[in-house]
Amino acid sequence: MIFRNPKAWLLAAFTLLAVSGAMAQVTVSGIRFDDTADIRGSKTHLNGAGTRYKAVFKVYVAGLYLTRKAGTTEEVLAAPGAKRITITMLRDIDSSELGKLFSRGIEDNMDKASFSKLIPGVLRMSQIFSENKKLNSGENFAIDWIPGTGTVLTLRGVPQGEPFKEPEFYNALLRIWLGPQPADWKLKDALLGKPA
Repeated sequence: MIFRNPKAWLLAAFTLLAVSGAMAQVTVSGIRFDDTADIRGSKTHLNGAGTRYKAVFKVYVAGLYLTRKAGTTEEVLAAPGAKRITITMLRDIDSSELGKLFSRGIEDNMDKASFSKLIPGVLRMSQIFSENKKLNSGENFAIDWIPGTGTVLTLRGVPQGEPFKEPEFYNALLRIWLGPQPADWKLKDALLGKPA
């Protein structure tokens, strides 16, 4: 298509930029995150994404999706509607080890009384990871909060077991990355949308 009118050409260029911006993606450590995600009919937006390091090694990348932007842990936990944290592995890891790390991450970010109420859910989540043996580099899982349903763990695209009904359980999981003792401080900042 040839535009004889420079104004028409500029309008077409701006329209193309606007459309491509609407389908924006963020790339972190080679993993692409779409700007939006549909969680059972709820549109969510990427709040932030970053890399989890252990010493100098990249372990996984994580992205946090919310229905509206949040810049603090409190805002994330109080945010209404659907939520998602998605994890893509950057190295192979034993799934049962990952389940233990998640359990420890929950325990480290809660008082003992609150943690004791969640022990059945924590054990069930650890069991789900143990049954899957290993997560390979490039594989991913998502942990969704779906209002009216609960917490749904999807591993390699397949929902795992029955939903966890308690909202406290989902918030406890989010504290692994966003709590006072996060898995990785730089990842916490990235998930909260803070510049590196």
